[in-house]
Amino acid sequence: MSAPDVCVTDFTDPGCPWAWSAEPFRRRLQWLYGDKLDWSRRMVVLADEPQEFLDKGVTPARMATSLAAIARDHGMPIDTSRRERMAATAPACRAVVAARLHAREAEDALLRAFRVRHFAGQALDEPVTVKDAAGDAGLDPDELQAWMADDDVEAALNEDRAAAREPIAAARVLDDKLANWSGGRRYTCPSYEIVRRSDGVRIAVPGFQPFAAYDVVLANLVPGSERRDPPRSVLEVLEWAGEPLATREVAVVCDIDHAEAREELGRVANERHLGADGLWSPA
Repeated sequence: MSAPDVCVTDFTDPGCPWAWSAEPFRRRLQWLYGDKLDWSRRMVVLADEPQEFLDKGVTPARMATSLAAIARDHGMPIDTSRRERMAATAPACRAVVAARLHAREAEDALLRAFRVRHFAGQALDEPVTVKDAAGDAGLDPDELQAWMADDDVEAALNEDRAAAREPIAAARVLDDKLANWSGGRRYTCPSYEIVRRSDGVRIAVPGFQPFAAYDVVLANLVPGSERRDPPRSVLEVLEWAGEPLATREVAVVCDIDHAEAREELGRVANERHLGADGLWSPA
């Protein structure tokens, strides 16, 4: 098998609702381009302590309002009830980095588990959330906790944090897609740095974007590349993913209407309710 044509670095955070809402687009890119794309993650670390959110005016009430609007506009399942408190995202980010270094095959599954639990209402900085997410991803919770205490994990997390706070020059042109931090500007979630392996051309796609933005960039980086045919059914998408998917994820991969996807999923899959929608597994 040939090496991937393009490397995509995804700057993200398990607590970001925009990154969660962009997952359908990432899924469709994976479907279309397959092993032509190599994906890696960088944790932005939105907050080391809950107070950081409060200092920015993000309260549980304000977050509930924002989550409701994002869920309504972008269709991903989110429990929009008011949380008891704000929660730091650093512990979950550290856990994902620990998986990357010690159990690479579980990194994506752990990030997904944190997202599902966070958007179902669990706090990312609670030890029980880390434990439960580890189990979801097939990891031993005690082993994960031990990895999280390693100096190499802390160093890698700090490298992620620093990279997210040094957006490339092209990204700075789209300043409204960046965010403030004490040292300047940083990537928001999700932000992509996309590199063509053959010549090193690097393109930044900062912040939440419509699917067409990602598609145009990749079409220019790998012109003439054959893209995978559309799925034959919603069941094919679920089996390809190998994990429960939201209605919107299936709809976007299939390029069909949300309601149509939901009706078809109801015939062949079981739904785990979450927010106004749910996550589907083959029946």
